[in-house]
Amino acid sequence: MTTSETTTSGARAVSLDGRRFQFEGPLEPGFEPGGFVTLSTPTGSICLGQVEEVSFSLGGGLHGSGRILGMIPDEGGVLDSRTPTPFSAADVRVADAPTIESLYDGAATSLVIGSHLGSDSVPARLLPRRLNRHTFWCGQSGSGKTYALGVVLEQILLHTALPMVIFDPNADFVKMHEAATTGADSPASRVLAERDIRILRPDSDSLRVRFLDLAIQSKAAVLRLSPLDDRAEYNELLRLEETVGTLDAHAVVPRLLERGSPAAQDLAARAENLNLIEWSVWAGTSEAVTDVLDRRPDATVLDLGGFAFPDESLVVAMAVLDDLWAKREQRRPILIVIDEAHNLCSPDQNSPLHVAVRERIIQIAAEGRKFGLWLLLSTQRPSRIHPSILSQCDNLALMKMTSQVDLEELATIFGFVPPDMLARASRFAQGEALFAGSFSPAPSMVKLGQRLTREGGADVGVPIRGV
Repeated sequence: MTTSETTTSGARAVSLDGRRFQFEGPLEPGFEPGGFVTLSTPTGSICLGQVEEVSFSLGGGLHGSGRILGMIPDEGGVLDSRTPTPFSAADVRVADAPTIESLYDGAATSLVIGSHLGSDSVPARLLPRRLNRHTFWCGQSGSGKTYALGVVLEQILLHTALPMVIFDPNADFVKMHEAATTGADSPASRVLAERDIRILRPDSDSLRVRFLDLAIQSKAAVLRLSPLDDRAEYNELLRLEETVGTLDAHAVVPRLLERGSPAAQDLAARAENLNLIEWSVWAGTSEAVTDVLDRRPDATVLDLGGFAFPDESLVVAMAVLDDLWAKREQRRPILIVIDEAHNLCSPDQNSPLHVAVRERIIQIAAEGRKFGLWLLLSTQRPSRIHPSILSQCDNLALMKMTSQVDLEELATIFGFVPPDMLARASRFAQGEALFAGSFSPAPSMVKLGQRLTREGGADVGVPIRGV
């Protein structure tokens, strides 16, 4: 491969181990954390490197360090990842588009999600085969987090056969089956139109849960029962299926009252006091959300925001996660996308339903990967995600983040990302992001592309009076 570098440069570099390099040179654009450079060594080999830290002085030059990603073959093709020979002097220049593209030459499939910051001609890509690691997606309000997440989910639908279930509390993804106005007739939009995308909403028969299908621990969480503190009622709950069979939810309380035992009467009173019979989430004999997911549509969007009672959305989440976990030995891969993940993963929520959902997500985070249960968690604050969940994430997507506390926490958890790259997140514009981890060959600063489908929850504009 020949490299036509995008700038001339007087920068020089040295590498003592063939893995990392230090450089210094005149103050020129292009040398910033996350930037890709070529290093031409005295032996004639050319390496691709990435700048990780840079400092400069007024009136002086710049110096910094970085990591060597591999050697660029003379004939082009896949980047040679073998460690090059250490060198005492090398010319450093900003890498051109074809050279950066060599990072992805060995990938059978990649997802084009936008372009590299500073170079619109260089597509930014993710490796879909590495979505088999848990992913953390983070960005403060106004960063474009949800819109950008939609860009990536569309690419997954276009280029993989990986089904996904999307927990959508704000109706942001309920129009994923509708093409955006711009580019509605593009080939990609036509492919998306052929995908099996199910939108389940509270007014849909399929966004329902069968109470009797829940695990006993989940039933107890719904009824706020302790097996020790509420022994008699809990024991009655164990026999509930033989008591009510598959009756409609509205018949549960009358049947319990017919039994006449103190425990059955107490359990009926508990159900009434909690308004459980008034919940619209119960499926009875109708199709349940778990039935839909068993058929593995390409994407299943669960609109959790429209229930009358707040705990109904938690019941849906619990039923889905419990069912996926119970059937884990089938090893049917699925991407579990949880938008506004702090609603389900917060360490501070302590109601029985919150605890039950969070504990299941902790279990999936720790053990689900080998069964094909892969998480993608999106939120505004890393501190609002339970540490036992966050620590299991291997992929990071970071959008604008100005909180130094949050950036320091991310630096601790995702230690493979150079701190100077993380620091750039405080200066990101809307729609810009850092992608790092196993789904990106190297940490990449990205400007996300355009959505192909309609966004469901765009911001409401401020009414302006005419002058």
